[in-house]
Amino acid sequence: MTAVVGAEEARAALVALRTEIGKAVVGNDAAITSLILALLCKGHVLLEGVPGVAKTLLVRALATALDLSTTRVQFTPDLMPGDLTGSLVYDSHNAAFSFREGPVFTHLLLADEINRTPPKTQSALLEAMEERQVSADGKSRPLPSPFIVIATQNPVEYEGTYPLPEAQLDRFLLKVTMPVPPREQEIDVLTRHASGFDPRDLSSLNAVAGAAHLEAGSAAVRSLTVAPEVIAYVVDVCRATRQSPAVRLGVSPRGATALLAAARAWAWLSGRDYVTPDDVKSLARPALRHRLELRPEAELEGATPDGVLDGVLGTVQVPR
Repeated sequence: MTAVVGAEEARAALVALRTEIGKAVVGNDAAITSLILALLCKGHVLLEGVPGVAKTLLVRALATALDLSTTRVQFTPDLMPGDLTGSLVYDSHNAAFSFREGPVFTHLLLADEINRTPPKTQSALLEAMEERQVSADGKSRPLPSPFIVIATQNPVEYEGTYPLPEAQLDRFLLKVTMPVPPREQEIDVLTRHASGFDPRDLSSLNAVAGAAHLEAGSAAVRSLTVAPEVIAYVVDVCRATRQSPAVRLGVSPRGATALLAAARAWAWLSGRDYVTPDDVKSLARPALRHRLELRPEAELEGATPDGVLDGVLGTVQVPR
């Protein structure tokens, strides 16, 4: 019988999770925290960074420290939907077709370079991301719980890529950028490698939390108090993006609910049972940057989603 995990125990385990992942991943504290928030909200994450900044290592370390299954799929131009979701296979012994599960049947799905595969295969992820199930042969097959998609994309090389459609981008709870580490942290990375660290061997990491802690944490997040003034502030921030002259498509109501969910998770992980406007501000960039479509002329003038959000947060009145 599985032991019941309390909210305080879950929070302590997830705080320890950040420290445990830090044994393998130098820096990138914001990215580590964002993945934990996504798990608490049962949302998906889009990781953006140049090759070699430990995106894959981060996901593998997260799965190891949580004792969850993970599968990495390299998205390529010839990847078919069935390669991802699974397909019917003829069983000669039983003279019948049986369903063979694809790599999507896992807890943490690392969709590496998702923008390199055609829209047909990208869209095969939508049902899994939204419904947590795969439909095949007229049957709906549930995915494991928890299940989140962590997709990566290269921000500098767009030749031969297929930009993600707005409908799919809107399914990602957060978009997290992983920059090249500063000099001190890069020295730390090389020092670890010089001391024998092997990024392919994570046996030194311990499982400090698990699915039960995530479930207890998710339940605690859902019970968090949110003042009407904070809810109104989230709405005002999102509505202001739709009125910005640099924006062609602003944040949708789904984006507003994503921002609120992420702010609640961050407040709970920080040890509070209420959400503040500062929580909303802290999560505005990762929760909203990928939901803004800028006007071409604004992009030519150097406008960025983060810049637009900074302007919005600087003008929308903060509740007291």
